[in-house]
Amino acid sequence: MAHHELTTPVDEAQVRRLQVDDTVTLQHTLFGIRDATQIHMFDRGRRTRFDLRGHAVIHTAPNVKRVPESSEHPAGYAPVCIGTTTSDRMERFTRPLMTREGVRLIIGKGGMRDETLAAFREIGGAYLAIVGGTAALETTWIEQIEDVDMDDLNPESLWRFRIRNFGPLLVAMDSHGNSLYDVVMKDAKDRRTQVLASLGVKA
Repeated sequence: MAHHELTTPVDEAQVRRLQVDDTVTLQHTLFGIRDATQIHMFDRGRRTRFDLRGHAVIHTAPNVKRVPESSEHPAGYAPVCIGTTTSDRMERFTRPLMTREGVRLIIGKGGMRDETLAAFREIGGAYLAIVGGTAALETTWIEQIEDVDMDDLNPESLWRFRIRNFGPLLVAMDSHGNSLYDVVMKDAKDRRTQVLASLGVKA
């Protein structure tokens, strides 16, 4: 297990050095994205003016407040609570996020599935897990909402955050075909079989 300090954007070689059970702390830029954002991008043909190549995205629809635009709040938004949503339902968007937009890292909770793992292996990407219920802490890692695109979808806009010491995050899926979620599932099945056998019940 190793810890990695990464400043976005990152390249493929940096991502392929990440291994399951490593930890990562991110610096500089992070993009917030969610279901509606990706439905509009990939199902309805919308394009973003942001360059996502080499960047990390976090599955979120943040709680923000409108404020006057200023040097402190250039997008006219201040963060209130920026938490992470469950990733699984966005499974089908991983590959287009990587191939069309160049995204390398996905941050979320709950994990993703085989299609995502295959895309990470083929293209070079990783899933960084964050513990559920830590929205208040995550918000402290965000220094500023720098910009926002597709804001007609608010709060499922495409957000550009300036971040500092965002993490540590756990590498839960890597570019080598490894997934902590597969390990957990196998362990759960094995324990279930053992428990049923101890009760005299066939699995």
